[in-house]
Amino acid sequence: MKKYIFSIIALFAFVGAFAQELTNFMGGGAIVSPEITKTEVTFRFLAPNADTVKISGGFTPTVKMKTNWGEMDVPAPLDMTKGENGLWSITLPLPEPELYTYSFVVDGVNINDPNNIFMQRDGTRYLSVLLIPGKVTENYYEANEHGNLNQVWYDSPTLDMKRRLFVYTPYGYADSKEDYPVLYLLHGAGGDEDAWSTMGRTCQILDNLIEKGLAKPMICVMPNGNANQYAARTLMIEEKPMDRSAWMNNSYPKSIVQDIVPFIEKTYRVDARPEARAIAGLSMGGGHTISTSLLFPGVFDYICPLSAAYGMGRGEDAEKQKKEAEKQFLALKEKGYKLYFLACGNTDFLFEASNSLDKMMTDLGMEHEYFVTPGGHTWSNWRIYLNTFAPKLFK
Repeated sequence: MKKYIFSIIALFAFVGAFAQELTNFMGGGAIVSPEITKTEVTFRFLAPNADTVKISGGFTPTVKMKTNWGEMDVPAPLDMTKGENGLWSITLPLPEPELYTYSFVVDGVNINDPNNIFMQRDGTRYLSVLLIPGKVTENYYEANEHGNLNQVWYDSPTLDMKRRLFVYTPYGYADSKEDYPVLYLLHGAGGDEDAWSTMGRTCQILDNLIEKGLAKPMICVMPNGNANQYAARTLMIEEKPMDRSAWMNNSYPKSIVQDIVPFIEKTYRVDARPEARAIAGLSMGGGHTISTSLLFPGVFDYICPLSAAYGMGRGEDAEKQKKEAEKQFLALKEKGYKLYFLACGNTDFLFEASNSLDKMMTDLGMEHEYFVTPGGHTWSNWRIYLNTFAPKLFK
């Protein structure tokens, strides 16, 4: 009797599991979204009981909004039209080639596109992706020759933690005996070790640039810049309490040189000379890039702060802070470097900070490139910057 009951339970479990597999296999097949033609893109969402459905994303019009960081452009939702059987849709002129994120707003609630399997995680948000082909995005697609992306744990005595970082190794690394240069690539506030590989399309960009012969084969190390985190929050590991003194004492920039660089040079087949080391970062990571290069002049010959959150001369001690910054930059100048690549968008809320850094370096007679693009504090710019400075590295 017990065997009979067990068999019945097992049968129901199998049928339930099979039904779920069948649902997963068949789900969403009848609805195409987004549907891209040569001139238009159509989005569709099934919501028979919804009163309103809108779409909001990087391709919709923007409105000005005041934030803690100043006035910024934010996407404005567009109304979708309800058709037969409760299928909502909207057809838009094809946007310029770019990688856009978007979501539906259903009766005021943000919902991702269930019929689009292309998604990205931006910090605590998951977003649907629209990728429009063209010159700007040609390196965002998969190359023929793929490198590998590894999730690696390392000891950080400086932060007293065991932490995780992502390491990209180029195509051919496993079969080669040569030593590779290393790019240390830092994310911004709200991101983690997954940000550059996911939102930044780092692996695809480097794969394509290397395959085309436009960039030298390199290892790319993407650490977690949140000094209180062991790893990205998706791992559900409890974080340490925020320590403002650690931020003020540059504990994380110190850990890059004292913990991460030695670990990488011990674990991977790398060229350990300064001319084979580069450091770059966006926003908060741009600030970390500047701080690390100033704390340890001569360690990195390639320095690339992007939309950098770096303040010089603020508050009551403005003049004193500025003079201290100038002293540090002159020490960097004396040690020498091969490339200082500064980049920012002309509507970025940190544009004036980048202009100030550009002026100071010019006044100090420090050789550098200042790459200004249209647009603001966005991944569309940071992907362009990686495409632009990566070919300049290790030449």
